[in-house]
Amino acid sequence: MSRSSYRQQLAGPLLLSLLLAAPLPAQQVLQATNISIESDTSSSSSASAQPLPDDPSAQTAPAQTTPEHTDQQTSRILGILPNFRAVSANQHLPPQSVKEKFITASEDSFDYSSLFVPVALAGYNQLRNNTPEFGSGGVAYGRYLWHSAVDQTIENYMVEFVVPAATHEDTRYYTLGNGGFFKRTGYALSRAVVTRTDSGKPTFNAAEVIGAGAAAGISNLYYPSRERTLANTGQNWGVDIGIDAAAFVLKEFWPDINHALFHGQKPFKDATPSPNP
Repeated sequence: MSRSSYRQQLAGPLLLSLLLAAPLPAQQVLQATNISIESDTSSSSSASAQPLPDDPSAQTAPAQTTPEHTDQQTSRILGILPNFRAVSANQHLPPQSVKEKFITASEDSFDYSSLFVPVALAGYNQLRNNTPEFGSGGVAYGRYLWHSAVDQTIENYMVEFVVPAATHEDTRYYTLGNGGFFKRTGYALSRAVVTRTDSGKPTFNAAEVIGAGAAAGISNLYYPSRERTLANTGQNWGVDIGIDAAAFVLKEFWPDINHALFHGQKPFKDATPSPNP
């Protein structure tokens, strides 16, 4: 037997005896070997799972959005008409507190912009000779003016504070902001009889209907006795609701009007993402 063959025969038993004599290092060697094999396998599998840079599925086209019409409701319309109760489209506000209702009614009654409506109504009523007892000329206009101002103040507090505080109604006007002209107009007019509760649920607008009726009844206390008829009271009641309904329509379209007048562009209808080409 050659020397090399003899060494090969002794190599196997010698290696086995060494492993048996020191099992712990051999076990660690085997565990390290297994860990390295598993890590190599997992890394190769994760590398194969990742898409190639040239894979079209790994590339996503950025979403294209339509420019947003950012004009919001302002506190005054043209700096003249009070607009404190209007809420911009898609704006979510916390429930309206009783204090906030009182503040809004006060702003609508005593802000400098609140003088426009009584001034216009006083001139209109004088032209119609609505109350002959007031006479004519400047003195008559003064009488029409203070009566109209008191009418508006009482109506504001009844509609925006007293009744809604008792019925837990939200007195703010929430702009629809989307849809065609007739849809938005119909929505605005319907707010004279439909509103939200403080919890955000739709409900009958008792604040508007009952509050305006109560204000018309209270006005009989300071008008001439000949004007204190049921017909006149009903007429004043209807006029108050009609003015508020027309104001809702103006509030609905005011952001669009404001955008067209002062930005020179057609307002965008929405800001929804457009589909990928």
